[in-house]
Parts: sequence; C-alpha cells; structure tokens
Amino acid sequence: MRVVIAEDSVLLREGLTRLLTDLGHDVVAGVGDAEALIKTVGDLAEGGELPDVVVADVRMPPTHTDEGVRAAVRLRKEYPGIGVLVLSQYVEEQYATELLAGSSRGVGYLLKDRVAEVREFVDAVVRVAQGGTALDPEVVAQLLGRSRKQDVLAGLTPREREVLGLMAEGRTNSAVAKQLVVSDGAVEKHVSNIFLKLGLAPSEGDHRRVLAVLTYLNS
Repeated sequence: MRVVIAEDSVLLREGLTRLLTDLGHDVVAGVGDAEALIKTVGDLAEGGELPDVVVADVRMPPTHTDEGVRAAVRLRKEYPGIGVLVLSQYVEEQYATELLAGSSRGVGYLLKDRVAEVREFVDAVVRVAQGGTALDPEVVAQLLGRSRKQDVLAGLTPREREVLGLMAEGRTNSAVAKQLVVSDGAVEKHVSNIFLKLGLAPSEGDHRRVLAVLTYLNS
C-alpha cells in the first residue's frame, strides 16, 4: 500500500510513517501543509505513481482551520481512485459531512485518539485504500443523534438503526454480528430490512450498502 501523510506535527507525522512502514507499507511522502499535499499528490500522479491513500489532518497551516479537509475534498474530486482518511482532534460534523458528500467510497474520518489503537487504525487505512469506508464511532454516534430527529429513518427499529450505524463505520456484516453478539444470518436479515425500508431496490448500477450509509449520514 502506497501512502502519503499530511500532518503538521513532525512527531505525529514521523510516528505514523514509522508505524505504517514497520507493517510493510510504503510511505512515499510526508508533508506538513495542505498546499504541499496537493502538489505532492499531483507530482506523483504525473509520474504514474498515484498513492493508494492519503492520511491528512483536518487542520493544517497556515490558519489551522479547515485546510486539510479542503485539500482532501479537492483530491477526491481530482483523483477519484485515491483513498482519503482524515484525522481530527474532535468530532467536527460539518467536515465529516462535507468529506462524505457525493460518495462514501474510499473515505475515512477518525479521531486522532484512534491512532493509539494501532490495529484498528491500520485496518482503517487499508480499508480506505481498498475503496471502503472508515468512520470513527464517535462521529457516527453524533450523526446518529442528529438523524433521530429526521423522518427518513423513522421506519427503522432501534436494532436496525444500530446495524446501520455500524455499517456507517465501515464494518462488514460479520463484524457487525461480532459487535452485537448475534449470528451473521440475523445481521443479513436486518440489512435486508434496512434496504427495504429505505426503498433501495437491487440494482447493478447502485451499491445499496453505500446508498444506505449515505442516506443515514445525510439525514
């Protein structure tokens, strides 16, 4: 897996680089601001060496507000094949929603505390690089709190909401079953009911799981 890291804290940037490198991944570049991130990815793309995933801080120089997430959104538009995982100190719902607008494929939003859980963090990076989704449970919980006020998900049972929330974190059916201590078959039934209640009919052109998560996040 080829990775570019954008983080203005040298200590954290070097730590992430060492962590991923020790696990056999190739950190092709490490930068400290959004402008350098965009330039670096552009240069790599021109050389036919587009990275699999970018790991970027939400807040970077010069203003330390939203430079990182703006760069991430831009990269997703310019290079649809690249995965983007952003790190944030706190849950910032606006940034999470903006990053997920349009498609949840190859995107992640994690709190920096999650980096300390090495296995979960690396799994999230790999999942995003492979086109999956990785959302921090705290982000999902906050979005779920908002969604309870909306009508679009009103038809779901509490358990179906719980399953959909875990789906939004990027978990597979098996992982959801393990988390809820139920059978895979039970989860599959809940997922089918979710699709049915959200009006997501089978279609070759649409990925119902992604559409369900987007409905959940945008509600």
